[in-house]
Amino acid sequence: MKSFVETYLKNHRDYFASVSKYIYEHPETRFEEYQSAAFLAAECEKQGFTVERNVANMKTAFVASYGTGDPVIGFLGEYDALSGLGQKPNALKCEPDGKENGHGCGHNLLGTGAFAAACAMKNYLEKNKLKGTVKFFGCPGEEGGSGKTFMVREGVFDHVDIALTWHPAPINAIMSLSSLANYQVYFRFKGTPSHAANTPHLGRSALDAVELMNVAVNYLREHVIEEARIHYAITNSGGVSPNVVQANAEVLYLIRAPKISDVDRIYQRICKIAQGAALMTETDVSIHFDKACSNYIPNRHLEKILYDQFVETGVETFTDKEMAFAKQMWNTLSNEEKTNFLDMAKGFGYHGDGKEFEGKYLADTISPYVPSQEILKGSTDVGDVSWVVPTAQLSCATAVLGTSLHSWQMTAQGLTSIANKGMIRAAQALALTGLHILQNPADLQKIKEEFEQFKKENPYKCPIPQDVKPSKLKK
Repeated sequence: MKSFVETYLKNHRDYFASVSKYIYEHPETRFEEYQSAAFLAAECEKQGFTVERNVANMKTAFVASYGTGDPVIGFLGEYDALSGLGQKPNALKCEPDGKENGHGCGHNLLGTGAFAAACAMKNYLEKNKLKGTVKFFGCPGEEGGSGKTFMVREGVFDHVDIALTWHPAPINAIMSLSSLANYQVYFRFKGTPSHAANTPHLGRSALDAVELMNVAVNYLREHVIEEARIHYAITNSGGVSPNVVQANAEVLYLIRAPKISDVDRIYQRICKIAQGAALMTETDVSIHFDKACSNYIPNRHLEKILYDQFVETGVETFTDKEMAFAKQMWNTLSNEEKTNFLDMAKGFGYHGDGKEFEGKYLADTISPYVPSQEILKGSTDVGDVSWVVPTAQLSCATAVLGTSLHSWQMTAQGLTSIANKGMIRAAQALALTGLHILQNPADLQKIKEEFEQFKKENPYKCPIPQDVKPSKLKK
C-alpha cells in the first residue's frame, strides 16, 4: 500500500506541482475563486471523479466523488488567497508581482495536496477493485468567510465517515490543538449629514459613533476571558471629505474565544456598546452578522493513525540548493521572528525544545505526537467539520523555519521545490490514512465511538444563522 501510494505520487509529482502553480497564479479571495475552483473541479473530472458543482448554493464550492459503498473518506481542500499579498515567487525581498492578492497561507498547496491524496487513494481502490468512497471537498472562503461552516449548515458532510486535511507550515506535526471559535459582524451607523463648519450642530456623525464604539470595546478587553481576541477594521469611514459630517460609517468586528458560548457572551456585550455609541451620537445602528465558525475538535484515535502514517511516509532530504535558499530566506526574517519561531511552531502541533533545529533553516524531522489541551490562537472553519465528522489534520513543512503565515515570505515560497516536497509528503500521509481506515474497520469503530461520546455530551448547533449568506471580501 505504501509503495503504491509513494510511487503514484512520485510519478505524478510534476502534474500536481502544475496544479498548485495554476492556483498560485490565479489568486482569488473568498467566494470569488472562480478560476481556481473551475480549474480544480475540471482536473478532478479528468482524474475520473464525478463532480457536483455549486454545492451549498456557493458557486465556488464542489464535491468530487469516486467509488461506492462505505466507508466514505473525505479530503478537505482550500484554494482561496489573501488580499494585499501579491508577491513575486522565489524572491528574497518583498516584491509585489502586480497582483492584488497572493497565497500567503499556502492554500494553493493545501488544495492541491488534498486533491493529490484523493487521487492516490482513488487509484489504489481502482487498481485493487476495492469498495469504498473517496470524496474531495472543494471548500471556498476559509479566509474570513467560513465556507466549510456554510457547507456543514447545508448538510454537505452528512454520511462522511472521516475527514482529513493538512496545512502548509514551517514544521511537520499533527495539529492536535483546538482552535478559537469566532463571530464576524458588521456594525453600520447612520447619522445626518451637514456642513462641518457652517452647521455642525445639525449633523449627527456616524464616524463619531464608530470611533466611540471602538474606544469602548478597547476598554472591554480588560474584562473578557484571557483567551479571547477582539479585532476590528473600519470598512467605511464615511467618505474623504472632512468638511462633511459623515452620515454613514461601518466597522467590522471579528470576535474570537475558545467556545462559541464564550464568543456569544462577548458579542452581546459589544452589541450593547454599539447601541450606546449610537445613543451618544444620536445615530442609528444596524447589526449584520457576516459569518462564524466553531472551535476545532480533535479526534485522538484518528490523529494517532494519521501520525503513524506520517512517520511511515517520512521526511525527504533537502538539496544543497534548497538549504542555501532557506538560509537566505531565514535572513529576511526579523530578529523577533527568529527568536520566537518555536511559539508559532507549537501552534502547528510541535512538541519539543527546538534543539533538533539548531543550525538548520528547514524542518527535517516530524514532531512527536502529544495530544494537547492547549488552544491555537487562531480560527479555522475545519472546526465545524470536526463537530459533525471525525476529523484530523497535520502540518507539513513547506516553508523556512520562522516563516509566518499571511506574510510576503510565505507567499514567496509557495512555488519552491521545498513547498512541493512538503505538499507531496502531506498527500502521502493523508492517502495512507484513508486507506488504513478503509482496510481496518476496527479502527474506524474506535474513531466513531470517540466521536459519538463527544457528540452525546456536546450537541452541535451551527453558529451561522440560516438567513445569513456567504459574503465576498469588501474591497
